[in-house]
Amino acid sequence: MDKKPTIIWTKTDEAPYLASFSLLPIIRQYVKAADIEVVVKDISLAGRTLAAFPEYLKEDQRVPDDLAELGELVNQPDSNIVKLPNISATVPQLKDTIAELRSKGYMVPEYPEEPKTEEEKKIREKYSEVLGSAVNPVIRQGNNVRSVPTPVKESARKHPNLMGLPLKEWPKDSKCHVSYMSHGDFYENEKSVTLKKETTVRIEFVDEEGNVTTLKEVPVTEGEILDGTFMSVKALQQFFEEQLEDAKKKDVLFSLHLKATMMKVSDPPIFGYAVRAYLKDVFEKHSKVFDEIGVNPNNGLGDLYDKLQKLSEDKRKEIEADIQAAFEKNPRLFMVDSDRGITNLHAPNLVIIDASMPVVVRDGGKAWGPDGKLHDAKAVIPDRSYAPIYEEIVEDCKKNGAFDRTTMGTVINIGLMAMKAEEYGSHDKTFQAPANGTIRIVDADGSVLIEHKVEKDDIWRACQVRDIAIKDWVKLAVEVGKSTGYPVVFWLDENRAHHAEQIKKVKRYLQDHDTSGLEIHILSPAEAMKFTCQQVRKGDNAIAVTGNVLRDYLTDLFPILEVGTSAKMLSVVPLLAGGILVEAGAGGSAPKHVQQLLREGHLRWDSLAEFTAVAASVEHIAKKCDSKSAKVMLDAINYGISEVLNNGKWPSRKVGELDTRGEHFYFALYWAEALAEQNEDSALKEKFRKVYEELAKNEEKINEELLAAQGKPVDIDGYYFPDEEKAEKEMRCSHTFNAIIDSI
Repeated sequence: MDKKPTIIWTKTDEAPYLASFSLLPIIRQYVKAADIEVVVKDISLAGRTLAAFPEYLKEDQRVPDDLAELGELVNQPDSNIVKLPNISATVPQLKDTIAELRSKGYMVPEYPEEPKTEEEKKIREKYSEVLGSAVNPVIRQGNNVRSVPTPVKESARKHPNLMGLPLKEWPKDSKCHVSYMSHGDFYENEKSVTLKKETTVRIEFVDEEGNVTTLKEVPVTEGEILDGTFMSVKALQQFFEEQLEDAKKKDVLFSLHLKATMMKVSDPPIFGYAVRAYLKDVFEKHSKVFDEIGVNPNNGLGDLYDKLQKLSEDKRKEIEADIQAAFEKNPRLFMVDSDRGITNLHAPNLVIIDASMPVVVRDGGKAWGPDGKLHDAKAVIPDRSYAPIYEEIVEDCKKNGAFDRTTMGTVINIGLMAMKAEEYGSHDKTFQAPANGTIRIVDADGSVLIEHKVEKDDIWRACQVRDIAIKDWVKLAVEVGKSTGYPVVFWLDENRAHHAEQIKKVKRYLQDHDTSGLEIHILSPAEAMKFTCQQVRKGDNAIAVTGNVLRDYLTDLFPILEVGTSAKMLSVVPLLAGGILVEAGAGGSAPKHVQQLLREGHLRWDSLAEFTAVAASVEHIAKKCDSKSAKVMLDAINYGISEVLNNGKWPSRKVGELDTRGEHFYFALYWAEALAEQNEDSALKEKFRKVYEELAKNEEKINEELLAAQGKPVDIDGYYFPDEEKAEKEMRCSHTFNAIIDSI
């Protein structure tokens, strides 16, 4: 390669963003010694918001569109990106970000809830590109291999209760269960075709009088799979009413599990119908007032309470009393924060299925109730496309008890996500039917490929998967199967339209590879979950080859069961163009960790995923550039990771004990030790011998300085857009440590 190897580090949000102020200077200074450069690109929610509206900002406030630049870089063969967890923004989070930016003089436009003018519609359209998972579809131009790093797995087996909350026993009489729709859902209504040529198709709405409105034009490629489906709102409403009644009858918590952050168009209305069902009497009685003050159930109970502040005290108290009566009439709700009265239905981003369902499994089929105690829960997952995987593992645990971290096997995931594959790429092709009629997909010749009769407000969506993405996905599955010897399981349901088309391609592309010696299965998601549970209970391993959504669900579920957290996952995306994208962890951006830092100066974000991501990034450079110094650096990073785990130097949950900054110090210490002790690169040995001596000699002093920063509130002047000088001061609070690192 002609230019210096470069790692692109992403600036994101919340805990990983703050942790980077401490970690990034260490990484920069260390890898610089191996002639590797590190640059930063801003994909944070605030950064994306500012980049979308340069015309509203002063010249010195404008920022480059780093996400768009990354979208170009991932298509270059030498790209090497470390992507940290970022916020997949809901409307309330976006509005909070806008308010914070405006309070600091960055006058981006207000978010128009109900745009009326053409200008407001344009603003709303621009903000739609910032909402939800705006980042991943742009940069994930490859499929994904996610696994628990070996040192993490070994440590969890030795210390099963130290790396995350322990696995609780499942009572023999557990009433926990999963509920999903029996009709009218996306699964039932899905239709799928494989396209024979490259063209442009139209998504059209035809009303009952035959008037045609084009909703979207979509370019498609030869061989790609195109789906259309819808959820019946009438069936959804009936389903919610039945589940509320059933939860009350069985005396279990009602818990709703969606992913409104990622499925930013389809899931908020589903969430809103759950809010309407729970507060049915309240919405019927006060519908006129709610219309006047702009109540939108899609934004949750929290937004409703906020809007009530616009009313007179008497009216507000009347409605609040009616809401309280609904709480008493209906089943108890799963609580996000029982001390503060924050329920499952307070905001659409508070309960995210891939994080919430593993916790129910971990906690013995229980969830937190209004009394601050754990209770058996009804897990409501409306669409049955994927809900049966959770039903299967819940029933497995009811029969066989909790899993055992000291003996259970591991699950590697090969995820189909390249080129905006499947549901996670459906946002711009999702619509609520404006009236009764038909939504159809028509090709350039006028032929109808897919059509559905819909009723007003039904939620319709289209998904695409490129042929090249499936071909690469199958190749990855075979490669990982060959390298590990684990059974390879494609989680595909022949009775689901989309999966049926995929199965044809999987069978075709498997013929392109030598699969001798491989154990390969194609099973429905429920059967695949049953097989995988049996494997890991025996201490054996498995490879789950899944679509984009199940990739997300399984790479939280099994890591939380195996090692206590998904934040330590290694996620590697071999990009189709030849570069690499390494995603640090799968556990979100940890807002509660930030709250603890602001409250008492203690950040408990575990950066182990960032450590393993840097290792993968450096390994890519070592191989691609045939770099000896990068190989030495890689071995030293891996030693540092192992020693952090062996010595238990990860962040404590308690103030006054080791936190994120202390973990970074020990990682730097062990990393330097390995470089100082190795004999393969004399220049690195000499440089880091002095660094290691200084770090080791000052270990006690550095720890004292780091601990002294804890125990008091922290002011960084913002949450989504803090003062970076203040943030850096808090996160680099040991002058002794800083001086050693900065002198390298």
